[in-house]
Amino acid sequence: MALEGMDHNMEMEDSKGGSGLRQYYQSKIEELQLTVNDKSQNLRRLQAQRNELNAKVRLLREELQLLQEQGSYVGEVVRAMDKKKVLVKVHPEGKFVVDVDKNIDINDVTPNCRVALRNDSYTLHKILPNKVDPLVSLMMVEKVPDSTYEMIGGLDKQIKEIKEVIELPVKHPELFEPLGLKLRVCAPSQGCTPSGRGECMSTRRTLRWLSPR
Repeated sequence: MALEGMDHNMEMEDSKGGSGLRQYYQSKIEELQLTVNDKSQNLRRLQAQRNELNAKVRLLREELQLLQEQGSYVGEVVRAMDKKKVLVKVHPEGKFVVDVDKNIDINDVTPNCRVALRNDSYTLHKILPNKVDPLVSLMMVEKVPDSTYEMIGGLDKQIKEIKEVIELPVKHPELFEPLGLKLRVCAPSQGCTPSGRGECMSTRRTLRWLSPR
């Protein structure tokens, strides 16, 4: 009976030891799985950063290649001579009959359109957009105003300042050269009087005076 009790106790101890060992290995496995998941996330993050950097490198290489290319002449198409040649006006050199690059559709090359010509061969290789610089368009007067100073009342002082600041330097610049004065480029009309008292009309009159005849 005593021997049987001892054997039973040893089996219980072995059972407890095996259960503890399994728990130990199980915890290690879970710990390693967490580590693997963390490393996998870091790997995906690094791969995404690598792809982003590779894309930036490709863009920079393309920009560098464009910067290293020779500049092009800008011309204006006069007319198409045939399916492969057009007459182009280049300022100030003159007019030239140039070849059209094979990648350009001759039907898109219309009179008065802006084009780019290669520096070495004058080959037409790109059609440029026909748009005006926004800063230039802001300075253009679409319609010459017909207002006169006689149509403005109550702004004698402001009209005198406009004449002195704007019209006089343009009309008689020789008066300012001996004095070594830097000409003013603005007149203090804004805020001189309440709105609707003739500022816009005086500006239109000045634009009329400055517009080419």
